[in-house]
Amino acid sequence: MDDNDNQVNSVGKWGPRQKHHVDPNRQWAAQSRRYEWKDTYDDDIAPPDPELETELFGEENHVHTGINFDKYQEIKVSVTPENRIRPVEAFDEAELHPVMKENIRLAKYTIPTPVQKYSIPIITDGNDLMACAQTGSGKTAAFLIPTLSKLFGKAKKLAAPRPQSGARRFKAEPLVLIIAPTRELATQIFDECRRFTYRSMLRPCVVYGGAEVAPQKIELAKGCDVLTATPGRLNDFLERGIVSLRRVKYLILDEADRMLDMGFETDIRKIVQKSDLCEDGSRQTLMFSATFPRQIRTLATDFLAENHLFLKVGRVGGTTSDITQKIMFVEDQNKRNSLVELLLKQPPSRTLIFVETKRGADSLDDYLYNQNFPTTSIHGDRNQREREDALLAFKTGKSPILIATAVAARGLDIKNVMHVINYDLCNEIDEYVHRIGRTARVGNKGLATTFYNEKNSEVATELVKILVECKQEIPHFLQSYVPPDNNL
Repeated sequence: MDDNDNQVNSVGKWGPRQKHHVDPNRQWAAQSRRYEWKDTYDDDIAPPDPELETELFGEENHVHTGINFDKYQEIKVSVTPENRIRPVEAFDEAELHPVMKENIRLAKYTIPTPVQKYSIPIITDGNDLMACAQTGSGKTAAFLIPTLSKLFGKAKKLAAPRPQSGARRFKAEPLVLIIAPTRELATQIFDECRRFTYRSMLRPCVVYGGAEVAPQKIELAKGCDVLTATPGRLNDFLERGIVSLRRVKYLILDEADRMLDMGFETDIRKIVQKSDLCEDGSRQTLMFSATFPRQIRTLATDFLAENHLFLKVGRVGGTTSDITQKIMFVEDQNKRNSLVELLLKQPPSRTLIFVETKRGADSLDDYLYNQNFPTTSIHGDRNQREREDALLAFKTGKSPILIATAVAARGLDIKNVMHVINYDLCNEIDEYVHRIGRTARVGNKGLATTFYNEKNSEVATELVKILVECKQEIPHFLQSYVPPDNNL
């Protein structure tokens, strides 16, 4: 394709439209390179691997803290029941292994966010924890930093022996098990594990559905100390004897409220209550999310120690004022035209568009693609190869407009998402909070535009509460839902 073709295949100031392309030879996310420990290395810290270090900590993987990062320090934090946990004000003052402190430095983390300030000492002190904090506030690091750091000095004693090369039979026995509700979130957490286990003895792996089993088994057979998994594939591997949980010291549920809703509760109970999960009193259970409905909090206590702590950063289910939220009244039949106008009016930037159905995602993707917008899409009916390629195209900017169903609403941390558009407004306010939280990460600013009409009236009251709380403009068609004197 020459430059003239590029001009034809673009619209407005958006770059050239790219052909949809799935590379059948690209490795699965589960095969991503990680640091490989050798028994000849010193116990404290292994030698650097410059090429891998660049891949893990290079500029393209670093999300810079934004101009509003300091506002995090003003967020109200509570720990219940009250205890004497003293938050850490700097990573250097935390009880962390030298390897972890070096990896934190390489990741360019400077000041802990509120959820990190409290989670690190809570977990280091041996407590079970349920933590609720805003989207984009650093929850993944909040559980990885203290758990991995505690194990760095004990790995030789606690970890399963590495399988012999070429062994036909093996069983992965991780020390850390992280369960996530979506494949995309699981692979993202795995990437964070690759960073924080760099130059350590701990070897991370990830298993998830939709992808070929063989490459995941091959990686497990090289050794697995930190396992990130989706519930279905994990249960499959447990039943087949590929994974054992008898050594697990840390059980972590990310996006725990979603994990325990009707779709996942049975799978989670099977993993926690009917597997060989370590029950000798040494295991800690940690649950993290941006939203914890009260009924889910009650259910979650079935998996936590009776004396667990509940960490609340800001209001449960709240969002950040760094997101400018705009609500537009748009009837369904006018949505496509309004979306095109909106995309042409805003400066081209990484844009995530949420729709309610898989069919709607495909239809809107085709429509915008035929209008020469550089789009791609992701939803549950796409095969895993297509899902991984779509995310890669979005992350690299090859296709800076991603149309997605709720599969992308939870936990995904993609650099420089400047605009989130709710083409179809969801029926639950918690889902709205997660969706718009894909922008404005770690103190950066972002924009969230939502198409609203009378079909969305059941969420209007809660939506207005969020707008009032974050000091956002209330459009005239929602004024009747504003509480008297803004009394929330």
